[in-house]
Amino acid sequence: MCCAALLILAGCGGRRETTLTVSAAASLQDALGQVADAYRARHPGKKIDFNFGGSGALAQQIEDGAPVDVFLSAAPGPMDRLAARGLLAEGTRRDVLRGEIVLVAPRENPDLKSYAALCQSQVKLVALADTASVPAGMYGKQVLTALGLWGCVQGKLVLAKDVRQVLSYVETGNADAGIVYETDARQSARVRVAAVAPEGTHAPVVYPMAVLRGARDPAAAREFAAFLTGPEARAIFVAQGFTAAAP
Repeated sequence: MCCAALLILAGCGGRRETTLTVSAAASLQDALGQVADAYRARHPGKKIDFNFGGSGALAQQIEDGAPVDVFLSAAPGPMDRLAARGLLAEGTRRDVLRGEIVLVAPRENPDLKSYAALCQSQVKLVALADTASVPAGMYGKQVLTALGLWGCVQGKLVLAKDVRQVLSYVETGNADAGIVYETDARQSARVRVAAVAPEGTHAPVVYPMAVLRGARDPAAAREFAAFLTGPEARAIFVAQGFTAAAP
């Protein structure tokens, strides 16, 4: 009887831990780590497991049945796919952030200063995220096409699985330049921004967020989604270089 009483007391005094699985674009990795810390400080007992990667690949995982509670994409397209299949919880989709596309080069190479320079013979390899499935790659291709450079750059491309791999290629000298989000460039002391994509050369960089219809704890997922659009998370995102999307 004593053991039973102790078990009852332990159950009453214990806090049930909720674990949310959040799939998010690789470019959000640093910011979301800070956001999760802030969220857990306000919601003890809540745990966030992140799955970072290219937005297209993450959307495919969800379509294939991966157990995900909240999804943050680096472009509307992957989210549109999930919406078309009825996989988003009704009324939860929101545009959260906006960003910029930039050209980066190794810090020790001060000579590369424009997108046009990518066509010069001394530039041998240009890193770009997969143009078929990763938003950063799609945006990068749009920029190069709009500037009339796609033809001369296409043969120099080293395609990466996500934008963080692009950054790594440039950092390690495995590419002479790369196209990433401005927020990713901020995370590395080994690269510099050589040029910002001119306005109008690519679709707006928009990060939508939604709760998945199959969320295991819908209330907790919606609570975290609301936190992502609140003032505390917004301040973290802005400090990381993002722009908060209009409500």
